[in-house]
Amino acid sequence: MDWNHYRFRSLWPLPAPPAAVYAVLERPEDYPRWWPQVRAVTRLDRSTGILTIRSALPYAMTFTARERRRDPVAGVLEIAISGDIEGWARWTVTAAAPGTLALYEQEVDVRKPLLRRLAVPGRPVFRVNHRLMMRSGRRGLLRRLRAV
Repeated sequence: MDWNHYRFRSLWPLPAPPAAVYAVLERPEDYPRWWPQVRAVTRLDRSTGILTIRSALPYAMTFTARERRRDPVAGVLEIAISGDIEGWARWTVTAAAPGTLALYEQEVDVRKPLLRRLAVPGRPVFRVNHRLMMRSGRRGLLRRLRAV
């Protein structure tokens, strides 16, 4: 087992139309406004940006996100990730009564040296940290959708 390899999957039921959810998710530069753990997003160009995230644990991760797929018809937003973590992440937004399901999938390898050194004892804590971040993100997105 590679202790520095992670696969995450979160499913967010949301009481809003798929187009509205997709419109918010396709604007990563706005994520810090509604997702507290996304600390900064700096656009480098139309399809690339640098993100800094930090959840409950006292460390931040910075990575470059490069758009790999943007398909509003299919409801898919996918990025390649490099930096403190490397891999990919994808949102898939689909209609579901009474609103939308937003599926978040991520597969990454940790490159940040401190987290690599703590891989074995820290893995369960890192997974919980990610779950907390995702839970907070869903709450923030719900607030954002109500405000739009």
